[in-house]
Amino acid sequence: MVRVVRTLLGSPPCGRWSPDGALGGDHMHRVMVVDDEALVRSGLQMILGSAADIDVIATCAGAEAVEEIRRHRPDVALLDIRMPEVDGLAVLRELVGWPDAPVVAMLTTFHSDEFVAEALGAGAAGFLLKDTEPAQLIAAVRALALGEGVLSPAVTRTVIDGYRGRTGPPASVARVEAMSPREREVLGLLGLGLSNAEIGRRLYLSTATVKDYVSAVLAGLGVANRVQAAVVAQEAGIVPPEDKAQ
Repeated sequence: MVRVVRTLLGSPPCGRWSPDGALGGDHMHRVMVVDDEALVRSGLQMILGSAADIDVIATCAGAEAVEEIRRHRPDVALLDIRMPEVDGLAVLRELVGWPDAPVVAMLTTFHSDEFVAEALGAGAAGFLLKDTEPAQLIAAVRALALGEGVLSPAVTRTVIDGYRGRTGPPASVARVEAMSPREREVLGLLGLGLSNAEIGRRLYLSTATVKDYVSAVLAGLGVANRVQAAVVAQEAGIVPPEDKAQ
């Protein structure tokens, strides 16, 4: 399960594709998939293309990623974290300096990928396992397009462990103590990887109100995104057991 904290074989390395029946308009989420394996690109393209509000505008391998992302300007870029020529981390570092950079989520097949924490520090908004269920993958991409982080629970421990042995987590856990009770409650649910809508249902708040709380939490912690906030929540020990958060 993914918590939304979101070419066909034989085709050339990079190609444009739009699913039949895709709707036009500003509500379409423009997505690009970067992976060196054609089979992975094809699978992700078909899954995401089945959603009426997602347009997979291009796919390519790592070596062409920066050029193709600059040309197609997607809203969301899914980058394989491990690629033989130019890996996802190298592409991510290039993208973060752009004023209109896409939201980036890293794709990995490993539950314990040592590059996950590094990608988080470089500005990735999410991490997804390649075996994520189709419906959850679609939900994750929608969340990314709306500015929410996504984190597969299997990757959460890797992210947290990646910060151990360093000078500290991405923000001081002491800052959590200065938050209001409601802000700590929201932060705890961010630690479970819940979306704004899911947090709203748990706390009986509107999505707009939750969004305001999340913004306050990020500012208070001094972190860049929800995934980094989730790490702090885990480190601070305020994440509720998932069965109690239902």
